Amino acid sequence: MRVSVIGCGYLGAVHASAMAKIGHDVVGIDVDLHKIGTLSQGDAPFFEPGLPELLREGMASGRLRFTGDIAEASGAAVHFIAVGTPQEKDGYAADLTSVNAAVDALLPHLAPGDVVAGKSTVPVGTAVDLAARIEATGATLVWNPEFLREGWAVKDTIEPDRLVVGVPFDPSTGHCSEAGERAADLLREVYHPAVAAETPFIVTDWATAELVKVAANAFLATKISFINAMAEIAEVTGADVTQLADAIGHDVRIGRRFLGAGIGFGGGCLPKDIRAFSARAEELGRGESVTFLREVDAINLRRRERAVQLVVEALGGQVYKKKVTLLGAAFKPYSDDIRDSPALDVAVRLRGLGASVTVTDPAAIDNARRLHPQLAYVEDRDDAIRGADAIVLVTEWDLYRRDLTPPHASRLTSGRVVVDGRNGWDAAAWRAAGWRYYGMGRP
Repeated sequence: MRVSVIGCGYLGAVHASAMAKIGHDVVGIDVDLHKIGTLSQGDAPFFEPGLPELLREGMASGRLRFTGDIAEASGAAVHFIAVGTPQEKDGYAADLTSVNAAVDALLPHLAPGDVVAGKSTVPVGTAVDLAARIEATGATLVWNPEFLREGWAVKDTIEPDRLVVGVPFDPSTGHCSEAGERAADLLREVYHPAVAAETPFIVTDWATAELVKVAANAFLATKISFINAMAEIAEVTGADVTQLADAIGHDVRIGRRFLGAGIGFGGGCLPKDIRAFSARAEELGRGESVTFLREVDAINLRRRERAVQLVVEALGGQVYKKKVTLLGAAFKPYSDDIRDSPALDVAVRLRGLGASVTVTDPAAIDNARRLHPQLAYVEDRDDAIRGADAIVLVTEWDLYRRDLTPPHASRLTSGRVVVDGRNGWDAAAWRAAGWRYYGMGRP
């Protein structure tokens, strides 16, 4: 099938490459010609494991190409809208400028029977606002939210754990319209390997499909902030939040995943999505329904300050002119994404207190340097910790969490202080090696 992908940022580039891998004829379209040039050379403009190989394979097969000309979308059966929806500069709501611009640019190139599939994360009600313009061309709008995890995005696209397709419903019957049924069938063809593998394929209305993504992110954010709230209680009672998480995680109704206390979540999805969800609920007159998300956000931000406090406490009450090395800059491992990164937030706060801060990361240094040139960056892990008074784990790359051992670190640093911002290290092992270990919500 011939498909177009409008927007070739993180979501769009991965989606276009994955669709070519499945076997479709794909054209990726973006207004950023520099990005298009990079992708056309088979290079990924960001770090995502497996994507460079997928790009080159797609280009070599002839099934994947990139262009800045929206007219190249003509003739595609399905057009995926994969542009960004950042937080508005003057508020919490999602900025839909790129979504509207993408749809307006696409309209002259739509034909009757085409399907426009929105993948961008949008406020509930967006599809209704877009539908009239798209349906006037004879095309059908569906909403097909993405559920990608940075670092595993290629797998999540080719082998998703579920597929959700929001289609137009007939208000007179309360059932999927004829056009909606045809569009759903077309999406089944698009995702044929996953459908053949009996991946859950959920056909629903537009509003439910729009809510699925933000509701999922709100739940995950709530789970993370819940365990961080428990860490705050553990810190004043002497309890160990990691053992607490293990104990409650055995309850199948709760589960252990996303119950890792630490410095909290960041990135381009969870923070802005829960804020946009709150803003949309207020617009709908149901702000009280998600009031708890404000506290989820507040708890998350408090954990960054707590990490800074731990470093200060560990170094005797002040960090002025102390050398502090932060292991990590990206908001999570297997990514170079520094958007709303807790790691960099902690680094900037420590430097503001007078510490000599060094940051290292396997993938995100270039991005971090552009945003925070005032920090010192060292690529090699061992060079970064050499002579440090304290080491702070802020991004749980295996290079730091698993591969850095206390005896090895002891040969390089000046001090014997570690602050485990992700509770990823074995506290007993570090203490046995003569280190003062400080965890998040751990005695």
